[in-house]
Amino acid sequence: MITFPDTPATAAALAVATRYCSPALLNHCIRSYVWGAMYAAAHAIAFDDELYCVAALLHDAGLTEPFDSHRLPFEEAGGELAWVFGVAAGWPPERADRAREIIVLHMRDDVPAAADPEAHVLQVATSWEVVGRHAAEFPAPARAEVLARYPRLGFGAEFLGCFEDQAGRKPGSAAAASVRRDVAGRIAANPLETHPA
Repeated sequence: MITFPDTPATAAALAVATRYCSPALLNHCIRSYVWGAMYAAAHAIAFDDELYCVAALLHDAGLTEPFDSHRLPFEEAGGELAWVFGVAAGWPPERADRAREIIVLHMRDDVPAAADPEAHVLQVATSWEVVGRHAAEFPAPARAEVLARYPRLGFGAEFLGCFEDQAGRKPGSAAAASVRRDVAGRIAANPLETHPA
């Protein structure tokens, strides 16, 4: 099983995610790191493990009540939190800005691995987690192992509720565009929802 890089920043990011995320959202963030690291290893994608781990753990912070913005899309609010977190963790502002950028980009059009490996890996991991894209990248034994350790706990329904809430309040956001493109149907059809192990 893939484990987090052992650094003060990743330990702090896990503490933040544990405090503010619901159990289902926390496990989603952890699984996003694990799936992404697994995918990167399979494709020999070199990436900054600490930076990616922090971004994965904090990428949905903007969906939590304390960090939800009434104006900014959730990924932008979460990205700004990640910048503050990174600077507080002692990172140079440029490195903190990379965490912000990765989180924002995970909700944008596909980013090639050569252009931004961390954003690419987070996009693959989260689109697999939420709507089942890239299913062939994650064989059944790996799915069973990850889900046994970090179960979904009703993640699909909870996440859909978050996106529908975002769409209602922020109609120009990427979350709203996802709702208009039937994210509900795609979540329901996700093999992680229909056949979790």
